[in-house]
Amino acid sequence: MHAAASYSQIQVLSYLVSRGGDINLTDGDGDTPLYTVENIETAQWLIDHGALIDRRNTDGVSPAEHLEEDFPDVAAFLRSQLTGNSIRPSEPPVSLPSQYQQDAASESLTSELLLSAQDIIQRAEAAGTDPEEGLREVVSRAVLGGVLRGYQMSDQRDQEPRGESGSPKRPRTDDGAAM
Repeated sequence: MHAAASYSQIQVLSYLVSRGGDINLTDGDGDTPLYTVENIETAQWLIDHGALIDRRNTDGVSPAEHLEEDFPDVAAFLRSQLTGNSIRPSEPPVSLPSQYQQDAASESLTSELLLSAQDIIQRAEAAGTDPEEGLREVVSRAVLGGVLRGYQMSDQRDQEPRGESGSPKRPRTDDGAAM
């Protein structure tokens, strides 16, 4: 239950709860799955299914206090649930992707890069040409894809640096064009 909450595996959590899993199961430190969440969506799911917010572990620490340093947005969300006040009345809370989501995206990009590089090398060997230019291009595309995927995952448009016009600054390519 704790691992599923930490990795934002809501389908796994749903399955475990449907089979009688205890949403407030404690580990050796008295932490429940709510102590392990890394994003607001998972915290909300746990709360909707009976997770207790107003509790203390064996060290006397609440879930919000436990999450404050590494996941301050989640901690603020949990506090807002206790008080009944929303975090930002006019905006949805910002939630960073979990480490699992970041690792999965990185693994996917790396696999795509390796497959493309192998294809370029095989074609160059068959044609008797130098693969360097093709490899340079595929690596550039992979780096750009990683940057773009990172922007999509972070979904923090309100925290992006702003230019003089007030629009978000975007990274630029070598030729100066915005990505």
